[in-house]
Amino acid sequence: MKEDSLSLSHRLRRLINMGHDKAPEEEIIAGIEEGVSFQGAKLWILVLAIFVASLGLNTNSTAVIIGAMLISPLMGPIIGMGLGVGVYDFSLLKRAFRNYLVATAFSVVTATVYFLITPIDEAQSELLARTSPTIYDVAIAICGGLAGIIALSSRSQRTGNVIPGVAIATALMPPLCTVGFGIATGNWFYAAGALYLYLINTIFIALSTFVGVAFIMRFRKQTMINKRREKQVHRYITTIALLTIVPSLFITFHIVQQTIYEERVQQFIHGALVFDNTQVIDHSIDLSEHSIRVMLFGEEVDSAQIEEARKLLPAYRLDGSTLQVVQASANTKNVELQTLITKQSREKERSAELLSIAENKTHKVEQKLAAYQEPEVLARTILPELQLLFPQVAALSMSKGATVSLTDSALSEAKEHIAVVQTVKPMQRANVRLMRDWLRQRTAYPELRIVVTNASGERNN
Repeated sequence: MKEDSLSLSHRLRRLINMGHDKAPEEEIIAGIEEGVSFQGAKLWILVLAIFVASLGLNTNSTAVIIGAMLISPLMGPIIGMGLGVGVYDFSLLKRAFRNYLVATAFSVVTATVYFLITPIDEAQSELLARTSPTIYDVAIAICGGLAGIIALSSRSQRTGNVIPGVAIATALMPPLCTVGFGIATGNWFYAAGALYLYLINTIFIALSTFVGVAFIMRFRKQTMINKRREKQVHRYITTIALLTIVPSLFITFHIVQQTIYEERVQQFIHGALVFDNTQVIDHSIDLSEHSIRVMLFGEEVDSAQIEEARKLLPAYRLDGSTLQVVQASANTKNVELQTLITKQSREKERSAELLSIAENKTHKVEQKLAAYQEPEVLARTILPELQLLFPQVAALSMSKGATVSLTDSALSEAKEHIAVVQTVKPMQRANVRLMRDWLRQRTAYPELRIVVTNASGERNN
């Protein structure tokens, strides 16, 4: 039994041990140092990535935002800072921090310029999601940073999709673009919240890199320092991490409290505010005042029923909350009701606009598909006619062609058509010419390339 236990423990250690897959430290450090610098092409790529991310946030396109995060080189200096602290290479730390500041400044300026010139200045949901960081963002940054440094230190994973995945999960680009949006629109609350999220991601990715380098992968220290100085460095790191976490804890607590309160209000509305011929068409919540404001539409509800509903607030764990009811009958011209109707109308118009865009895209796809299927349908139609004129014809296939150049890997638009005629036996050249002329006239394709082969595979000229 003891031997089995030892064997199981040994297998488990072998299973989680990363030493056998660890790349040479010199290669790992050289690769990370290469990603630290920001100049030339890398800086231009960053600027263009910021433009792409800003466009994605502006149009609320998740796919575009993800694409921008994949091409962004922002992760390099952050991992470089973590590595510099982990191996006590303070020259690398300074260089990485300097480049980090340069990249951040260029990113914010680029995003600000974009949002100053764009005609769309409405904050979309993808942008608003970057203004209130929570403790969950801290956890994401820690896990992502650890996954990143482990992948960079591994022979088998360093060229995989881990680093792009970390770039998407930790989302460094969107917060910087949101900072630019806040500056351009004068919304300093958005700018501050997004900048805080960016700092959370930066600090905890770097901290995770430090932990991975110093305690998991156990890199050799490049600079020997005494134990007292080492403890001092660790204290600095711990202090920075705690100071960064504390605000996110308060924000998380507030969001959780608000979510729980909103769920209870929803339960109260669906359970206690149910009346015949009257329904709740809108409600608002003030968490700081613990007040609930609902708007009823339909037949007027008497005050006694509303008072009975107020008495049910403690049953839904809404003790201390106040309930304010606004009633709007069908004959009442209520300003708030008109505002709500206008809002719902705009939402419907926006949904109709998005539906129209989707339908247009679908129609275009269907048109392209029909264009590619057209030659096949036409071939089936004219094959009996062709066999009647030229009995040697056994089969006919037609399709659209596409041209690829060796100097340009992009496919050109398919303009020419290709017809392949298969015959049971070779045809005379005169008949082949006649058949080609007939096919060009019958199909009316301006550019039709015709290939004639016999059953043995030989081409007829």
